[in-house]
Amino acid sequence: MASQEIENLASALARLPGLGPRSARRAVLWLVKHRENALGQLVDALGAVRESLVECEVCGNVDTQNPCGICTDTRRDPKSICVVEDVSDLWALDRARLFTGRYHVLGGKLSALDGVGPEDLAIESLLARVGAKHGEDKVEEVVLAMNATLEGQTTAHYLAERLEQFPLRITQLAHGLPVGGELDYLDEGTLAQALRARRPLG
Repeated sequence: MASQEIENLASALARLPGLGPRSARRAVLWLVKHRENALGQLVDALGAVRESLVECEVCGNVDTQNPCGICTDTRRDPKSICVVEDVSDLWALDRARLFTGRYHVLGGKLSALDGVGPEDLAIESLLARVGAKHGEDKVEEVVLAMNATLEGQTTAHYLAERLEQFPLRITQLAHGLPVGGELDYLDEGTLAQALRARRPLG
């Protein structure tokens, strides 16, 4: 039997997405074997992240600064906002380096079964962002990058209805995305094709 400290570490790692008890134990064993280098770096990195991680008050991204690096990047096009369900979707899309605008994280998707309604998502702040821009920074396009699930598409249609009051173009990712697929698990080629082939909604 391993010590209680090692068991606690394995249990903590097992709670991470994609890691079960066996994978967590293998990760702990690897860390123990490489404790001189890897373990210290991991502890330092986790400590630094714990102290500095914040949620961007503009878009909902997670970063070490507020507003986040994407929102403060002057090379980004403020006229285009890509709406995603979660931060993991934002990171997946941004890895493809094809979308040059800004993002907005809803914090989930509409789901009657799970009791998630419009008031539980960052929808009002999106409408405020779209409505507040004037002059050269006026938002001209909102890309609805919802996951290709029933709840994702329901959320996209609800947002499209709410955004109709604004004079802008509403597009969504092409349905080359697999039905039931989630952005965070797609390769960059698939994401790139979906972004290029985005089309008007409705």
